[in-house]
Amino acid sequence: MDKQLLIQTIANSIAISGIYALIAIGLTLAFGVMQMANLAHGHFVMAGAYAVYALYSLSGWSFWIAVVAAVVVGTILGIGVERTIFKPLRGDVVGGFIATAGLMFIFEVLVGEFWGWGLSRPVPSPYKYAVKFFGAAVSFQRILAIPFTVVCIAGLGFFMRYFRLGRALRAVSQDPEAAALQGINLDRMTMLAMAIAGGLAGVAGGLVSVIYAITPSLGHRIILPALIVTVVGGMGSIAGVTIAAFIFGFIITFVTTLIDGVAAQMVSVTIMAIVLAIRPRGIMGHEVG
Repeated sequence: MDKQLLIQTIANSIAISGIYALIAIGLTLAFGVMQMANLAHGHFVMAGAYAVYALYSLSGWSFWIAVVAAVVVGTILGIGVERTIFKPLRGDVVGGFIATAGLMFIFEVLVGEFWGWGLSRPVPSPYKYAVKFFGAAVSFQRILAIPFTVVCIAGLGFFMRYFRLGRALRAVSQDPEAAALQGINLDRMTMLAMAIAGGLAGVAGGLVSVIYAITPSLGHRIILPALIVTVVGGMGSIAGVTIAAFIFGFIITFVTTLIDGVAAQMVSVTIMAIVLAIRPRGIMGHEVG
């Protein structure tokens, strides 16, 4: 690997790690509060990417207004899934797993029938120039993913620690029964958790729209590394998931560059198995925060 390719791969790794972090944090936040995994979370990202394509590429809106719209779309999907699936199935982990697995395919079929199967929808970069690092050119849209990730993660951490609703979310994740006895509305907290998770997925969708090919299968492509990151980081641990996102972002990007995507998935799953054999709860604990 020459110097230029190495620098580009490192920059790509950082950008992809940030996107993985946004997606996996939403997954782990929802799990920490509801104790149920949302397998359709990757399709929230896909919906956000298609929203940017429709509003920015087709309708001529500002890219950043389209990203805000993608956040709104993700938030609405999160609330809708919580109200229609997770609330009726609260406590039924297997039922929630099966329901969201089915929802994945419903989303994919609907999007495929509407936008077309096997067609990649291009989203032109809002910035046509590249940033030079030691002679290597790195596209500016990949660089943009880094500050967005930092702001989103820092903002969520601040909210969870210093806002009343954020502390209530943490309380519910630690002990739902005790939180309910303290007057915390569990229905409101689960809806808030899924709204935040969906909003983060929308941000990620907006960022990946200019990096990945937008197809109906985008959700499936994203959900596997996001689940690996979530499990290795520790279900319910935002800090652990963030660390794991950067570890696997680098591993997946470098292995994909040097070999191919299939090898990257195999390496990721192998590392996940090793980590879980040593630390069954993942890198960090269970508490959200």
